[in-house]
Amino acid sequence: MHIPFLERNTLQCRLKAAKAELEAFKTGKRYQDMQEMHRKEVQALECRIRQLEEGLAQARRDLKANTRHWMEVFDDLKKEHQKEVAALMKRLARMEGRALRAEKERDGCKDKIAQQRHRIYEVETALEEEKGKNTRLKAQLGHDHENSSIPSSKGIRRKKIANSRERTGKKPGGQPGHEGHRRKRQEPTLPPVLLDPPPEALEDPDFKKTGKTLVKQLVNIRLVLEVQEYAADVYYNPKTGERVHAAFPAGVVDDVNYGGSVRAFLFLLNNDCCTSLDKSLRFLSDLTDGKLKLSKGMASRLGREFASKTQEERDRIFSGLLLSPVMHVDCTNAVVNGKSAYVFVCASPDGKALYFARRKKGHKGVEGTAAQDYEGVIVQDHEATFYKYGTDHQECLAHVLRGLKDSIQNEPDRTWNKEMHALLREMIHYRNSLEPGAECSPEAVSGFEDRYRWILEKAKEEYGYIPASEYYKKGYNLYVRLGEYMHNHLLFLHDPRVPATNNEAERLLRGYKRKQQQAVSFRSFESIEDLCGCMSMLVMMRQEEGLNLFDRVSQIFDLDKETDGSD
Repeated sequence: MHIPFLERNTLQCRLKAAKAELEAFKTGKRYQDMQEMHRKEVQALECRIRQLEEGLAQARRDLKANTRHWMEVFDDLKKEHQKEVAALMKRLARMEGRALRAEKERDGCKDKIAQQRHRIYEVETALEEEKGKNTRLKAQLGHDHENSSIPSSKGIRRKKIANSRERTGKKPGGQPGHEGHRRKRQEPTLPPVLLDPPPEALEDPDFKKTGKTLVKQLVNIRLVLEVQEYAADVYYNPKTGERVHAAFPAGVVDDVNYGGSVRAFLFLLNNDCCTSLDKSLRFLSDLTDGKLKLSKGMASRLGREFASKTQEERDRIFSGLLLSPVMHVDCTNAVVNGKSAYVFVCASPDGKALYFARRKKGHKGVEGTAAQDYEGVIVQDHEATFYKYGTDHQECLAHVLRGLKDSIQNEPDRTWNKEMHALLREMIHYRNSLEPGAECSPEAVSGFEDRYRWILEKAKEEYGYIPASEYYKKGYNLYVRLGEYMHNHLLFLHDPRVPATNNEAERLLRGYKRKQQQAVSFRSFESIEDLCGCMSMLVMMRQEEGLNLFDRVSQIFDLDKETDGSD
């Protein structure tokens, strides 16, 4: 292997140095040099140690002298300090005496303050108790149709009639130049009566006929009793003893039978006009000069007859409700022989509606109604039972607005309720301003939802700072409900088919409540079932344009039927 010249010279130098060092070790010269070097270092160190020991001894002597001087100074300071301590101890003894006297006075004052605080606490507790009771009583007295579910007819304060028209300064009535709305002329049913001319026109030859005739009508009504009598000869077979006669028309069974018009008149008076059976029968008797005096039993069975004849139509309505994308559901109390029962109503926004009588509330009450198998959006009044049915739910904002108004009246120091009330009204107004079926703007919906959450946060802060009163928690409960069911309160902004309120169902139940108020208590549960069937049909009949309700009901009663009693 070839090694470069420079590297070879380096290796040779290193090899010479190593050989020289090895030679020095072999001859012992190297050991001698090392021993001499070590001896010199030891001598230097021993000299250094002697110098340090001498310095240490001198430092110790100086320290003893300094210590002696400091002890003398310390003794002087100690004596002076002891004098000061003795003076301070005397002063401290005097201060302790003053402190003991002050503590005794303080303890006496504390006892008095404790007694005063105890009395103040009792007074404040009693005051808070009375304030709570006062708030609760004021809330109960202030409940009306505007801030609760109490109907306007039962409230202490009557419903105010809103009038947004501005005063014009004009006199009431018809205005000059306006054609006006005249009464509709009727077809004459009696021969016209030509009035004699006035005496001055007959006596003065200067009066001439103008060819103009004034015609005025006097309209009256009267009930005409129409009686159709059927006669059938009886034939006798002496061989067989058989007697036969011609068949009477359908519905003519007893010696005296009442047609559909009589039945419809009594039925509508009792079930639609909510008059009692006694008043209805007496009114019919008065209209016929006492000729028609029907029995109360016959009149009381008209509802059952009408309900049975319209069962097929109600079944078709039931199927139509199940196909509706939105359904209103609500229920109210009923009374049967002093016991509680319930009436459910299921209605669609297009006018279809059915009433259902139930002995129980909750899931037992929903069984058999249109809500049980419904697969759509249910509009309701925050009934926990209804949340188990349908695919989605919309809370009635009319109830929420009334609850917020109640909170505003009974919690005037809070601001969230006023802001939420204004926001919900703005949402409803915005939705109603759109064309039917039009969807809300996503930006507007997002803005409404952000404000909704911000108001809930504000309510959380207000109730965290000042908790709700034990005597009035409706406002706090409403705040919790608005937060927990936010989706169900704002669903109407996302689905144009969904209304913001459950007024449709509430209006329908109002009809039953009027009947319940008139009847007070029904004798049997079957009576409520028949009434629900009848009210369902009457609601649907009113949806038909150009329909004469009385004629329609009369036709139903004139259908083929079995006899249901007569006088």
